[in-house]
Amino acid sequence: MLLYTDAITNDELISDAYDLKEVDGVVYEADCAMIVIKEGAIDTGANASAEEAEEALEEGEQRVNNIVHSFRLTETSFDKKSYMTYIKGYMKAVKAQLQEKNPERIPEFEKGAATFVKKVIGNINDWQFFTGESMNPDGMVVLMNYREDGVTPYMVFWKDGLKEVKL
Repeated sequence: MLLYTDAITNDELISDAYDLKEVDGVVYEADCAMIVIKEGAIDTGANASAEEAEEALEEGEQRVNNIVHSFRLTETSFDKKSYMTYIKGYMKAVKAQLQEKNPERIPEFEKGAATFVKKVIGNINDWQFFTGESMNPDGMVVLMNYREDGVTPYMVFWKDGLKEVKL
């Protein structure tokens, strides 16, 4: 099993237990699901029928995003200006790491990252933002949006900001 950690903060962000798809050569996307948790009980997130999915929660239960919950991500917020400020600093840090470990990747990373950031900025209000467990402001901000169906959430991780850890 592979665990992916933030290359800057070492926060655990995702694992290969989720179906990661590379997009635009610069990010990974992983579909996630809303699950119900109850202290002492675990819901695996298997697809419930539509009737079950809309049932009221029992006392002590919470509906949570499985990736956010599993990796202890914390929601944060950005407007266009603050996200641009953050992403410029983050991309500079990732580029510095690439310079040390994989300098030939830098042109592809810069081009792909610029294109993807434009997508995010163009629809900034459609995105949710999450930090890793340490909440270190220098680390990766994981993005969440919904597929075209408006129901299926997915998370986005910067490929070059992740470090693979074999378990």
